[in-house]
Amino acid sequence: MSGPAVGQVTRQATGRAVADFVRDRVLGLLPARADWAAVRRSPRQDLLAGLTVAVVALPLALAFGVTSGLGAQAGLVTAVVAGAVAAVFGGSNLQVSGPTGAMTVVLVPVVQRFGPTGVLMVGAMAGLVLIALALARLGRYVRYLPTPVIEGFTAGIAVVIALQQVPAALGVTDAHGEKVWAVAADAVTRFVVHPKPAALAVALAVAALMLLGARWRPRLPFSLLGVAAATVLAELAPVDLVRIGALPQGLPAPSLGFLDLDAVGVLLPSALAVAALAALESLLSATVADGMTVGQRHDPERELFGQGLANLASPLFGGIPATAAIARTAVNVRAGAASKLAALTHALALAAIVLAAAPLVGRIPLAALAGVLLATTVRMVEAGSLWALARATRGDAVVLVLTFAVTVIWDLVTAVAVGLAVAVVLALRAVARSARLEQVPLDPGEHRAEEHALLAEHIVAYRLDGPLFFAAAHTFLLELSEVADVRVVVLRMSRVTTMDATGAHVLGDAIRRLRGRGITVLLSGITPGHEQVLSTLGVADELRREGLVFPDTPAAIRHARTIALGAADVGAPAAAATV
Repeated sequence: MSGPAVGQVTRQATGRAVADFVRDRVLGLLPARADWAAVRRSPRQDLLAGLTVAVVALPLALAFGVTSGLGAQAGLVTAVVAGAVAAVFGGSNLQVSGPTGAMTVVLVPVVQRFGPTGVLMVGAMAGLVLIALALARLGRYVRYLPTPVIEGFTAGIAVVIALQQVPAALGVTDAHGEKVWAVAADAVTRFVVHPKPAALAVALAVAALMLLGARWRPRLPFSLLGVAAATVLAELAPVDLVRIGALPQGLPAPSLGFLDLDAVGVLLPSALAVAALAALESLLSATVADGMTVGQRHDPERELFGQGLANLASPLFGGIPATAAIARTAVNVRAGAASKLAALTHALALAAIVLAAAPLVGRIPLAALAGVLLATTVRMVEAGSLWALARATRGDAVVLVLTFAVTVIWDLVTAVAVGLAVAVVLALRAVARSARLEQVPLDPGEHRAEEHALLAEHIVAYRLDGPLFFAAAHTFLLELSEVADVRVVVLRMSRVTTMDATGAHVLGDAIRRLRGRGITVLLSGITPGHEQVLSTLGVADELRREGLVFPDTPAAIRHARTIALGAADVGAPAAAATV
């Protein structure tokens, strides 16, 4: 075939591969007709559920916007824009997205280092990362995240959010510190010097109303009622309360003014952290929603894709990075939502509030929003679940406490990394302990009694059970190297479940040590997968050349008997090549 012909074939193959990728990956992530079939079943119920969620989401969106450092307007914009985009393109019919407390924990350091434009840039970059994760089909692997890590950083996030509310709850506006706990401590110090009891009373009253009211009438939006009552009080009574401030009526015009390609390298770690948190929280929220319903199952890849598009759209209007909100999603499910229409209605209702009631929203006291978030943090922590995990195993308790402590003291990303690392080490330790090197009896067959005694004295068979990998290899080498007073060792490999390069090297080292002491080593039952590892690394090649590798254990034992009996006839140890 000529050069041009080869080039044409290559281009055709590449074109087909691209077409297949677009059809299987990209088009599979876009909304389909079946996604909206549920909308026609109960539109009225979905509309009511969406309005219910909007009532709950309004104070939370305002509060999280203020806490993030970009202001209440950014929180509302995020709830509207990201909420609508994620509702349309996400992989769950029940998911409600917007600003969340966990995301503000990650964003506060970004605001301090890079300012508001840095946050917008980080959000857009995180959106691209989420889309890449969806195309790579990595959403399904979030299910493997250990429960102690999830519970540990959830509890840590709750504490961090509560600490973030301390300045607003105390009416302090000029608290400083590098970490959130340092800022909270500084706020307490300033409050002691110049106390403002009105702000503290409002924050505690709103929090108490939410927590007690939820037990009395769970369906009533006590967060909105508490904020409304605090706003009326601030207007009528002569109290000194800091307000949200003026908000523009309507959404800002879309803009790409925040783009700074030179800052990509500096902002990339923060963008990866935001993307990881958005993926984790969204997929966990979708899983929770599935568990609360019958017949609903989310698509993890489409959920990542929808969240990616939402985080690309939100910065265009000045919004902060968004993710699915477990609390708002739960309200949506309990309100009877059955399709994406409910989450979309929630976003449109918030947009209507922005257009019609921006001046009124701007009069809300910050202390009231602090009370809303203080109550939210109490709901985030399930003490029973934490206590059960702490008592489950010592390893689970260590991972839980460590993840929680690092979240509060340092940051969320470090906490998840540390928690995962410790969990992996503990898991490897447990798996390594499951690997066994067990001496097994030989089947004597029909040999005479003196032959049985000879076999029992000079032949030993060991069965390797479980994984032979780097975490278990050292113990294996020590045990096998202590074999003594034998002429032939049969290593039965059929029950080895996993073997990596380290395990193969250790096996080869053990074989060389035994052969160096004049002991003949036979291998039996090597599976095809392990055969490839051993052959690639050149382990036991000499045994193969000498015919000392057998497909099954009976054949290996017959050969071992021949060697032992032959050695006994000449009154000398069995011949064995050494290295």
